[in-house]
Amino acid sequence: MKAIVLAGGYATRLWPITKNRPKMFLPVGDSTVIDRIFAELETDDRITEVFVSTNEHFAEDFREHLDQSDFEKPTLSIEDTTNENEKFGVVGALAQLVDRENISDDLLVIAGDNLISFEISDFIDYFEKQQAATLAAYDVDSREQAKSYGLVELDGEEIIDFQEKPDKPKSTLVSIACYAFPQATVPLLEEYLDEDNNPDEPGWFIQWLQSQESVYAYTFDEAWFDIGTPDSYLEAVQWELGTENYIADSATVNGTDLGENVHIMANAEIVDSTISNSIVFPDSTIEGAIVEDTIIDKETEIQTTSLRNALIGAHSIIKQ
Repeated sequence: MKAIVLAGGYATRLWPITKNRPKMFLPVGDSTVIDRIFAELETDDRITEVFVSTNEHFAEDFREHLDQSDFEKPTLSIEDTTNENEKFGVVGALAQLVDRENISDDLLVIAGDNLISFEISDFIDYFEKQQAATLAAYDVDSREQAKSYGLVELDGEEIIDFQEKPDKPKSTLVSIACYAFPQATVPLLEEYLDEDNNPDEPGWFIQWLQSQESVYAYTFDEAWFDIGTPDSYLEAVQWELGTENYIADSATVNGTDLGENVHIMANAEIVDSTISNSIVFPDSTIEGAIVEDTIIDKETEIQTTSLRNALIGAHSIIKQ
């Protein structure tokens, strides 16, 4: 079985934090979002190769990241795009990668910004039991939120209807961009595109595929985060940390009131401040400030000011 980790997005909703780094590299506890996925794929012997689908803009970042890691399976497969407007769409890029890498095995496809609570090996077990196209599905418990995803309707465990981003969701069970396709299904990506179907979201392909053959849903209950917005990133960190804050060993925190969900990275310095539900990247300095619901990028200096619901880019200096 081969695996594709989708990592080609530009994450514009998280700019400036992700303007010069892939959002998949955002830290969550001691790891990053994508490294959690790589670690699981590395230990599952059924996965023989892992292709990391990214764009030219971030290709060097991924190359350096993988070179510095202990992972042996991942290799880069690069889209010919450098900005959001040039993207082929996820299905289009996926079909190109399958052709480019000559993939003809069973195929696992997972978004590199997925923070999931189930084990990928359990998902593969379920797929092998069904011997049919399979997706992971999660109940977001909000019809308004369900409008942003592919909506899944089931008869038992089989999908009987799939609607991509419906205006009026009938339920709150959604697809989370984790798919497994049998060897015989993989060529249907090209057939789907040859019929001039939507090349963008994978859900459009699933909606089409469900009318061609049986597709099953692996449902889970614990937690799932699609890290695409500041709020979702902060929520993912809160889930990972639980009731404990994360303070890197090399960070300095003096005379500071720490609230809940505080993530402070290496060599950051927080002095005489109040901080809650916030993430501080390495080598940043905060002094005499109040910081709430905020993400502060690396090598930033904040003095004697208040920040709330803010995204602060790297190398910024903010003083009152």
